Amino acid sequence: MNGSADAVASVLPLRLENVAYTTRGRNILHDVSADFTAGTRTMVLGANGAGKSVLLRICHGLLTPTSGIVRWNAAEGRGRACRQAMVFQRPVMLRRSAEANIGYALGLAGVPRRERSAQAQAALERVGLQALAHHAARTLSGGEQQRLALARAWALRPEVLFLDEPTASLDPGAINAIEAIIEAMHAEGTKIVMVTHNLGQARRLGDEILFLHEGRLTERTPAERFFNRPDSAEAERFLRGELPW
Repeated sequence: MNGSADAVASVLPLRLENVAYTTRGRNILHDVSADFTAGTRTMVLGANGAGKSVLLRICHGLLTPTSGIVRWNAAEGRGRACRQAMVFQRPVMLRRSAEANIGYALGLAGVPRRERSAQAQAALERVGLQALAHHAARTLSGGEQQRLALARAWALRPEVLFLDEPTASLDPGAINAIEAIIEAMHAEGTKIVMVTHNLGQARRLGDEILFLHEGRLTERTPAERFFNRPDSAEAERFLRGELPW
């Protein structure tokens, strides 16, 4: 692929081929194959220990699979918008202001220094934190820190956003705010891949469900069908609350 084509090529689809992950003698993922395409909001569900978070970290590049292939359609490159980002259950906040947290991420992505402040302020406004731009990030509430983490990702204009339990332990008001931000990012064209234990949230935000059971992808289906007519016995047990959360 030549340079000009690569500059405009989407990183999607992301393809996983027979991905497995083993650590300390324990098999976390077993031969997972899946395509992640643009447009749909993908919810990753499963009981505790199913391998959901490990799957996201492999997709994002934080972990290397023990075997199998992770293949993006196009590679990332420094000096342009970040192609993919990830927000964790407990966001990591740097010891600096909310605005500077975003500016630091923009700097790592190669955004010129003269452009960072304006882009950071715009991202804070999008998530309703513009009044806290100069507050120390680590003094913000849990919900505010998560909104800041999303703003930091949004400022990079990612094509794909991986979310690992972004609303765990938050109150209903904070959850609503986070979901609204996720929906807005999706509306702007960002592919959402999200792990959640909140089935109501998965219904509200999901277009398709990937269901993991004991490290295996046992079901991939449209969300409406999954919640009304799951294909696997494991998914039926999960929806009835019979598997450990």
